[in-house]
Amino acid sequence: MRKLGKTADRSKKQHKPLKRPFILTAIMLAMFMNAIEGTIVSTAMPAIVSDLGGFSLYSWVFSGYLLMNAVTVLIYGKLSDILGRKPVLLFGITVFLIGSLLCGFANSMTELIIYRFIQGFGAGAVAPVASTIIGDIYKNEERARVQGYLSSVWGISAVMGPALGGLLVENLTWKLVFWVNIPLGILSFIGIWFFLHENIEKKKRDIDYLGAALLTLSISTFMLILVEGGVKWSWASVPIISLAIVALLAFSLFILQEKRAAEPMMPFEIWQERSILIANLVSLTTGVMMIGLSSFLPTFVQGVMERSPTVAGFTLTAMSIGWPIASMVSGWLLMKIGFKATSLLGGSSLIIGSLILVLMKPEAGPLLAAFGSFFVGVGMGLTSTSFIVVIQKTVSWERRGIATASNMFMRNLGNTVGAALLGGVMNTRLHDYLSGHAPKGTEVTIDTANKLLNSEERELLPDAVVKVLQEGLTLSLHTIYLIVLAFSAVSFILLTRLRKNG
Repeated sequence: MRKLGKTADRSKKQHKPLKRPFILTAIMLAMFMNAIEGTIVSTAMPAIVSDLGGFSLYSWVFSGYLLMNAVTVLIYGKLSDILGRKPVLLFGITVFLIGSLLCGFANSMTELIIYRFIQGFGAGAVAPVASTIIGDIYKNEERARVQGYLSSVWGISAVMGPALGGLLVENLTWKLVFWVNIPLGILSFIGIWFFLHENIEKKKRDIDYLGAALLTLSISTFMLILVEGGVKWSWASVPIISLAIVALLAFSLFILQEKRAAEPMMPFEIWQERSILIANLVSLTTGVMMIGLSSFLPTFVQGVMERSPTVAGFTLTAMSIGWPIASMVSGWLLMKIGFKATSLLGGSSLIIGSLILVLMKPEAGPLLAAFGSFFVGVGMGLTSTSFIVVIQKTVSWERRGIATASNMFMRNLGNTVGAALLGGVMNTRLHDYLSGHAPKGTEVTIDTANKLLNSEERELLPDAVVKVLQEGLTLSLHTIYLIVLAFSAVSFILLTRLRKNG
């Protein structure tokens, strides 16, 4: 395999001996905190919108968090190559905890979205820098096994996330789904502070802030188009066309900036390696799939199947069971059958899970939803672990942070675009259906769906209104899962282009 830069196994000298088990534990706690955030909030969202209102802003609770995560992940990856992993990760954990604390005090959906931006700004450091540290302190032959452990944290934490989120919402308050992160983050901070020691060569390096600003502008405007297009503004309206021009211009300038920058935020030469290119593209498509499942499956189970938040949470738990199992097995598979075969197994599982969700009917019950969720989790576990291992094997220490971050960025970008795209599709489809099928003499809008997600308020609605809302939501979510299936097919096609050994 062609190496990019110097030898991939190069490591920096340490002033003190590393206590790897303690570092691994602290890193896994940080990853646990980051991972549980997704599923625990997804489960609580119906209760949050029922309390705060603003169903039309539903997707922005995810999009705002994911936007900041997606944009900052590259900056943090680059900074970790310059300043070292430790200070960057500690800073990210601190900001994440501040955002988590504020989210619990939100009194409106707008406030919650602002605080989610802060939370996402800190979260951008956690996954890429934590994964890079593992690449630094473990040898090549150990990375597959240890990265498998690290990837499994996303699943293990999410096993607890949906169930815990449902229990907190039903018995206490949704505010605790944000505050549960705080003790985890504090423990992780302490462990990294005391046990991770680095000796980083001090030299002046340029940071590509202009590139970061241009990328932020292009992604945020594109997201606004996807969320509000067809709902607040028509697709051919002046605001949508203007935003599209800004997004395209900003992205074009970003590419030009990266080509001329001395220290580009996204060094495009690493993408010339086929394994990195395909791994990053598939991470983009699977990111869209993941947000489609975690954001909207609880809405279907609660709003259409009329099940409790706890039951909705357990349907996502199935994905979380499949993910860690696949992640831990992937280390063994990588050694036995190779990178390509392991990745293709993951791609096949993604298609199976997506097909189950597309064929799911309201009367099927949550068990079938959990079954589809499980297969998607297996696919995510196999592909994500394979990608991180092969990327870190391909690049040198000086590029390991940004290379790892680029893969995380593409998945986060997929999450971000997916949340906006799928949220926009749901709003548009639901709006169109309700406009043509609302019972005469009643005013049924997208925000009326707030009441559908609360069992007590749902019982107060006329049967005809409940029927129309559930039919509209079923149609909207079916469309979303057709899109998810299409992305799973694209993922599999891309995986067939991998070389046998990466």
